[in-house]
Amino acid sequence: MVFASGVFLYYFLPLFLAVYALTPRRWKSVVIAVASYVFYGWWRPDFVFLMWISTVVDFVCGKQIVAARDGVHEHSKKGKRWLLVSLVVNLGLLGYFKYFNFGIDTLNVILEPFGGPSFHFAQVILPVGISFYTFQTLSYTIDVYRGTAEPVRSFRDFMCYVALFPQLVAGPIVRYNTIAEQLHTRTHTRSKFYRGILAFQSGLAKKILIADVLGGVADAAFEGGNLDALHAWIGALAYTFQIYFDFSGYSDMAIGLGLMMGFRFPINFNQPYRSISITDFWRRWHISLSSFLRDYLYIPLGGNKKGPVRTYINLCLTMLIGGLWHGANWTFLAWGAYQGFWLVFERLLGKRSLYSKAPYFVQVALTFVLVIFGWVFFRCESIGEATSYLSAMFGLAGDTAHGLALRPIHLLAGLAGAVAIWGLPTTQELIYKAKPTWVLPLQIAFWISILHLHYVSHVPFLYFQF
Repeated sequence: MVFASGVFLYYFLPLFLAVYALTPRRWKSVVIAVASYVFYGWWRPDFVFLMWISTVVDFVCGKQIVAARDGVHEHSKKGKRWLLVSLVVNLGLLGYFKYFNFGIDTLNVILEPFGGPSFHFAQVILPVGISFYTFQTLSYTIDVYRGTAEPVRSFRDFMCYVALFPQLVAGPIVRYNTIAEQLHTRTHTRSKFYRGILAFQSGLAKKILIADVLGGVADAAFEGGNLDALHAWIGALAYTFQIYFDFSGYSDMAIGLGLMMGFRFPINFNQPYRSISITDFWRRWHISLSSFLRDYLYIPLGGNKKGPVRTYINLCLTMLIGGLWHGANWTFLAWGAYQGFWLVFERLLGKRSLYSKAPYFVQVALTFVLVIFGWVFFRCESIGEATSYLSAMFGLAGDTAHGLALRPIHLLAGLAGAVAIWGLPTTQELIYKAKPTWVLPLQIAFWISILHLHYVSHVPFLYFQF
């Protein structure tokens, strides 16, 4: 089930909110968990079982880690064993379902020149959202082991935390210690509910009116063969807008739904295309993932505490793993390596470089161009395709280059996207001000989005595949 569907908007959400409002406080977490299982299992009910494995394993591991603590050392060896159980189970499930096909295909490519055997297995289907809820449950056991989070008070609260449907399948990644108190003491107010509605409406409008419209341009560009330089740039720009408005739109909807239920989820995007460097970009883009990788990978690797060379290695490893987290493809590794390269390069330049003295708009423009190049790797199916597309952007597509069939609606969506990116505050800022000059246009955009849904059969989100 997806947010941008009639089943969710007309049936699931109204029914859930009605039942939730009438449920006594102590049972609200159970209602959320059951509704989330229905939401998640709408496509494949059997995949709910995988989420249950993570839920039960990490609940037990958290309890055992606390029980294993002694009065002398922070954790006993037994506590470390239970943490290892959590890591092995969760990363094992993630590794099998997300990377098994990639591993077999890569092995066959390696063995083929040597005349080795070719392995063939049934294709493993990737469960939607496994990358997100796996990281969430891991954050719980790791934080309990570190002592930065208390163990969950009840199993029903933990079920609610893991299965929480607003951010279950595409984030933001909500760490347990950020909503631990909210699981049993959150407040439900009219102002919260109202802001939640506005955030949800904003996210749906972003998704339908900008991301999906420009997504058609991006698909035509990346799947249509050689393009001339101008249209190759237009296609890359369309995808740059599409992925931002698709994912930030989903995050807005998730945050909005959370507010309707009394939760305050962390912001996931903070105007990333206004960044003045790639380092700044990763403080603003998919904040829940970048902070997760920083706290659970980069810092444990040593961060920047073991000298510059080790810092550069840690940055590259973190971004490579971040790229691989997005998908089992060499293009994601290349995208991660690309991001890591620029992070290292910016550290080498230092804070007093000539670039840092350039005007603000120049820094924003150059960073934006670097981000566009990165998205080419992210969008393409292979390194060869990415190389060909980048060549087209530099006018090297050859005599067979052609253009795109663009319509006025594409220009209108692009202009609306540009205004939203560089001319408006964040959604979070707007919903807390809730001025009529913004609320009225939002209502118009929202109802246009609803009408549009009646003319399409399916509206997927890009990040469902990650």
